[in-house]
Amino acid sequence: MVKVDGFRLGIYVFKDAEIVDYAAPHGVFSVARRLDPDLEAFLIADAMRPVQTQAGFTVQPNYSFQDEPYMDAFLIPGGFGTRQETQNRRLHQFIKNLPETTLLTSVCTGSWIYGKMGLLDGIAATNRKEPDRLESSNLGKVPIDRLADIAPTCKISRARVVDAGRIITGGGISSGMEMGFHLLRRAGYDEDFILEVARIMEYEEGYKTYKDDIEYFEK
Repeated sequence: MVKVDGFRLGIYVFKDAEIVDYAAPHGVFSVARRLDPDLEAFLIADAMRPVQTQAGFTVQPNYSFQDEPYMDAFLIPGGFGTRQETQNRRLHQFIKNLPETTLLTSVCTGSWIYGKMGLLDGIAATNRKEPDRLESSNLGKVPIDRLADIAPTCKISRARVVDAGRIITGGGISSGMEMGFHLLRRAGYDEDFILEVARIMEYEEGYKTYKDDIEYFEK
């Protein structure tokens, strides 16, 4: 297995963030740390106070925006709260201030924020493709179709993960698992390392099923 010099993943948490969206990639990194303790995942929020995510699940962030922690990648999960986060100027400014070397990633409707900021213009991205009852009614819209409205010049992809260089987007809720594995790949870990993480997680067959469902996009 190839060992690299660690990787720090910062995961944004906010009111009504979807639990699996942020817990899945965090869980992948948690297990991967057993093989390489230089890996790290942590939660970051607007302020250092408990954040109530979806279904009343409350978490304590490790850092606030003001702390400006070093990150190799920044991840925005989806969830009902992304509707407000598309208008969160503090979040948008925080993202703009990140170094160009920091990967900008998302799971599910988290890509709406990047779309609203104009960061998906001219590149490929994805979002959740399976609607809930409200989204499939005449009162709502399928999330991936809403992404097309938010970012009209974005190339909408139905891949599970879309890697457009600095910006990497994941599809529906459970695709946070594949996002976690792909970030290990982008960090420089080889296939043997990632497969061993998936085996320990008893997700080896799931990993093999989805590992090639990635679209790479170059301008």
